[in-house]
Amino acid sequence: MAQNPSPAAPTAVRLPRYTRAEQDEILGGGDDPFGVASTGLSWLPKEEHFGVRHGDRLVAHAGLRRLSVAVGETGTEVVGVGGVAVAPDVRGRGLARLVISAALEHARTMGPRHALLFCRPPLVPLYRHLGWRPLDEEVIVEQPRSRLVTMPLRTMVTPPRDNAPWPAGPVRLFSLPM
Repeated sequence: MAQNPSPAAPTAVRLPRYTRAEQDEILGGGDDPFGVASTGLSWLPKEEHFGVRHGDRLVAHAGLRRLSVAVGETGTEVVGVGGVAVAPDVRGRGLARLVISAALEHARTMGPRHALLFCRPPLVPLYRHLGWRPLDEEVIVEQPRSRLVTMPLRTMVTPPRDNAPWPAGPVRLFSLPM
């Protein structure tokens, strides 16, 4: 009797787009799929998208966007990572690592020496495990109507390449957060 071959290991791929329907496919519907609505923040959409499919279903996503920032008195750019999502029924299988690794592999080609993300405190251990480090500096972000606010979520950074050290000083994001 022939045995069924084992299913192929999941792989992350670049997505041509990422829609609200696809986000709902991963996280389900709802007004606050990322658990950050209480911050009252407005967010930028991501420009580059990476995902993992299980059969025909999208089960993980990470997005990227290039952003201008100042660290201390020095202007630079970062690759913002956001919209990271893994479907609840497939968590614990390494899909966050897989999709974030694919996104960071692409980030290496985008130019900036650092990637930056914002996360809820319970996710800090996951991102630390994936090689990110929390920033202790204050991070200011723009919001609609020319408001500047201190980011209430944890800011984390990683160098996509060459282990570039993060410079010291307060951080100002010259846009909405991603």
